Amino acid sequence: MERKIITTADGSHTIHLSEWDEHYHSKHGAIQEAYHVFIKNGLSLFKNREISILEIGFGTGLNAFITCLEAPKIELKVRYTGVEKYPVTPDEVKVLNYLDELKAGRFKERFQSMHDSAWEKDVSICDTFQLHKIQKDFSDLDFDDTFDLIYFDAFGARVQPELWTETIFARMFKALKNNGVLVTYAAKGSVRRAMQQVGFNVERLPGPPGKREMLRAVKRVC
Repeated sequence: MERKIITTADGSHTIHLSEWDEHYHSKHGAIQEAYHVFIKNGLSLFKNREISILEIGFGTGLNAFITCLEAPKIELKVRYTGVEKYPVTPDEVKVLNYLDELKAGRFKERFQSMHDSAWEKDVSICDTFQLHKIQKDFSDLDFDDTFDLIYFDAFGARVQPELWTETIFARMFKALKNNGVLVTYAAKGSVRRAMQQVGFNVERLPGPPGKREMLRAVKRVC
């Protein structure tokens, strides 16, 4: 499938899949979306501890890189697992402008290491961030009581409805520890109901630029 790097409304890049007319990040602002959905409404709930994060849709590495930058500010050590069936290519990574847009040029080596590191292995990106990438289909995941936080950043239900079903969310529910949190840019009623059906407590939150709402789900087992 053809992939084309485009510039979103906040100046940061994303990848566009022309066959599906789908983007890896919001065309209204890739960096703005990442901060709003995954940092403000996910990572910031945790402070002064060690946490495990699962990202469904590692993609360009933007969410992982921003997490790596932000975690030390709230005294977090992160063990990050990123799942991606079709990794971006080295040529695509070279032209992504996240270092410039985030004013994070001094962390270039960390961003590059995230993409160059071996798959299926634990890799230390820095003292506060360990990465484990898995090249696998989302539906084949099988974790149990492992993660504190899930970034659910899969392609939208319009193009991949099978990723937004009760079956997938049951796997995510199982993967989380008690009181674990799942955040996603999605806000469709069918997604919210699927989450609730498998046991999540779900709340609607204000969305990032270009979206009215997003969802945050919490696993609470008495």
